[in-house]
Amino acid sequence: MKILIVEDHALMRDALARVLCTQNDRVIREANSVDQALSILAQEHDFDLALLDLALPGMDGFSGLKLLSERYPDMPVVILSAFDDKPTIRRALSHGAAGFIPKSYSAEALLDALSQVFSGQVFYPPEAVAAEPNYNMPLLSNADKKLNPTEFGLTERQSEVLVMMLKGYSNREIANQLKLSEGTVKIHVAAIFKSLGVASRAQVIVVANRYGITA
Repeated sequence: MKILIVEDHALMRDALARVLCTQNDRVIREANSVDQALSILAQEHDFDLALLDLALPGMDGFSGLKLLSERYPDMPVVILSAFDDKPTIRRALSHGAAGFIPKSYSAEALLDALSQVFSGQVFYPPEAVAAEPNYNMPLLSNADKKLNPTEFGLTERQSEVLVMMLKGYSNREIANQLKLSEGTVKIHVAAIFKSLGVASRAQVIVVANRYGITA
């Protein structure tokens, strides 16, 4: 069995390779970027699986996932990431990932997750879903599609408030623009924070950038 590790941190690559090599029938190749992974794949076409980090230099993990899935549709790609929030997991699976494994997993849990993938299952951490039952963000049908705010479970009005937040409007300015009371705007902002899993406006911007939500 041949596995390609795509991870920019050398220590993480080494650790993963050591874990995966505990089974003698596995051959491991390593890449520190999507470009290097593509170069390796162009020379060797017999990989059984790729482990892909989301935070890579040069090309973000979602673009890398899309590219690998398009060029090598028969090679399962499993995301291995420290970003294991529910929207990230759901987006990765909607982009065609064969599984999602948090970097916080132990070596034993990693091997168990991969064994499920090799058996034809799509693996994702069940505790990530069980922890918050309101997991209402839908799968994307098109990997090129950017997320609409409503796909996070926001109402149309909350989506309007979110867009104005991204433009830098204060609560008072949003209230004036939408003809709402400032108290109502604060309620909407609190709902947005909860839906996005953040605690500040700065974090809202980070999440919006990650999922292509623009003002």
